[in-house]
Amino acid sequence: MDMLAKRLLEWYAENKRELPWRGTTDPYLIWISEIILQQTRVAQGYEYFLRFVRRFPDVASLAEAPEDEVMKYWQGLGYYSRARNLHAAAKSMKGKFPVSYEEVRALKGVGDYTAAAICSFAYNMPYAAVDGNVYRVLSRYFGIDVPIDSTEGKKVFAALAQEALDKKRPADYNQAIMDFGAIQCTPQSPDCLFCPLAESCSALSKGIVARLPVKQHKTKTTNRYFNYIYVRMGAYTLIHKRTENDIWKNLFELPLIEAEGDLSEEEFLAYPPFLALLGGEEIPVVRSVLRSVKHVLSHRVIYANFYEVVLPEDSRAFPGFQRVLTEDLDQYAVPRLIHAFLEKYV
Repeated sequence: MDMLAKRLLEWYAENKRELPWRGTTDPYLIWISEIILQQTRVAQGYEYFLRFVRRFPDVASLAEAPEDEVMKYWQGLGYYSRARNLHAAAKSMKGKFPVSYEEVRALKGVGDYTAAAICSFAYNMPYAAVDGNVYRVLSRYFGIDVPIDSTEGKKVFAALAQEALDKKRPADYNQAIMDFGAIQCTPQSPDCLFCPLAESCSALSKGIVARLPVKQHKTKTTNRYFNYIYVRMGAYTLIHKRTENDIWKNLFELPLIEAEGDLSEEEFLAYPPFLALLGGEEIPVVRSVLRSVKHVLSHRVIYANFYEVVLPEDSRAFPGFQRVLTEDLDQYAVPRLIHAFLEKYV
């Protein structure tokens, strides 16, 4: 164990990534970076982090901000429950970031990994942070084929990670093993030839590197079929906020009709839910703008069609939708799918 930590720390001293949150022990900044990186690659999250903390530099500024503004600054990162949880957690802190592991772990949206990362990086507490990189490094180095997404696997790797942790340098060690997994011991084509752990790596000696780590479950995906309607009413358009417990909660979008399958243009124009939105008015000018846009999420694949509907400015069609100036659309946080459409076609 001591040799593993020693070689990882030596490797880290030579190869560590320079990241904006690496040079700080501010738990708030570390927390924001860790939440962003939960489902986001470093290369993608870097600019979002800088923009987010410029606007919300501390707990108080985040807690006091309206949720819609927080969501707007998160726009494009996806997994929007992370932003909602951040905002709720900031409000619960009463202006001061907690200083114990138990209090940090109790924050909304913070799990074992994030709590360990914050407490080790900010306070140098001896808690092992176990993310996907750590699972991969440990499973290969020790040759463990227990599924990492099983209850047993989580217990095995949590105990092993804690045992391997350099208790004198927990912050550096956690960063080292995570960077090692991200740069050296990668999921595909790891650089085993020049690996400082090659001589003692169990998976390499047995020729099973590519088979580890093991997962027992594959994520099932479902297809959904969305029909979006961009309404032009003079200088105005229509949007609504998604408030149900579904994807993109609390983000804004164009009027949406979801169907069981892909509707042709003719089927859509005769589709009862579309006719109901017109409220008995004559069928307006309708134009098919974009068809069968594939948008992949973690558990769903969305196939979206986009239509443009032109109505008089005083039309009573589409009741219940929020009427906004088209030029003000960029003030609202919208899903990436909608943002891409608006950028190109509006």
